Amino acid sequence: MKTPYRYFSLLLLPLILISCSKTIASAPDVTFTTLTGQKIALKELRGKPVIVTFWATDCPSCIKEIPDLIDLYTRYHASGLEMIAVAMYYDPPNHVLDMTKAQQLPYPVALDLSSELAQAFGGIMFTPSTFLIAPDGSVLKKEIGLFDPATMKTNIESLLKG
Repeated sequence: MKTPYRYFSLLLLPLILISCSKTIASAPDVTFTTLTGQKIALKELRGKPVIVTFWATDCPSCIKEIPDLIDLYTRYHASGLEMIAVAMYYDPPNHVLDMTKAQQLPYPVALDLSSELAQAFGGIMFTPSTFLIAPDGSVLKKEIGLFDPATMKTNIESLLKG
């Protein structure tokens, strides 16, 4: 027997997802600290398209999209695309380091130990959450969950041409 509560909860889920993260119009003024200790200030990447993706090592969708992120990075980095993967605050740093090595991630990986970066990007609650930032610093696209690789390629190519 199906209860009306089940349907009610299914209707509420999209509202909860929408309200859990704020929309941001421009990229925040943040500095990432990578696993190697490198500091990357987002404002120093102005003039280039940037992908910032929030992920976790225990997130199946995050792991599933890694090959697409690697493909985007290897295909477009030489033309100007920058990419930063941000591990969520709850992800143990040794797990992040192990996954980074196992997947041979070619792009920088940063830790967000205090959730400061997630908050700056509108309160990231779900992974993966991926932002495509235009060269002018505006957030062109925000994807919660898996992104569509073909659409992302089209968007990146239009930014690199512009």
